[in-house]
Amino acid sequence: MKVIFVCWGNICRSPMGERVARKRFAEAGLGHVDITSAAVSTEELGNPIDRRARAVLDRHGFDSGGHRAHKITAAEIAGADLVLGFEPIHVSRMRAIAPEASQLALVTDFDPDAAPGSGIDDPWYGDAEGFNDTLASIEAAMPGIIARVRGLQK
Repeated sequence: MKVIFVCWGNICRSPMGERVARKRFAEAGLGHVDITSAAVSTEELGNPIDRRARAVLDRHGFDSGGHRAHKITAAEIAGADLVLGFEPIHVSRMRAIAPEASQLALVTDFDPDAAPGSGIDDPWYGDAEGFNDTLASIEAAMPGIIARVRGLQK
């Protein structure tokens, strides 16, 4: 079982999603699920997680180390059971990479309080508070993501 979180540069939202999911999946008895993250662009290749994302993750008890940004490939998409973008453009980019993919969704598709198709804005352009909002949005979607993964395992 594999889940991939995908954002633009793979330095803010997607590594945050990956780290939150690892902890929440382990707490839910799904520690065997392979959880990774990737980018749809090449702008940040090889870069570590954004310092503001790291600070928020650390403050909330999530692991933030050992990350290097990379761009998602068609093979990664094909090998995943669920691939989660943070904005509609991420899903569109992944469809261009892997047109046959049927396991693509938005993180906010799993948040019952999020507007359909809304996505999660990129906190990179704002101040540190935006990273707290991103974390809250990821956390809000996590119960739905966990439920989907459990359903896929049956």
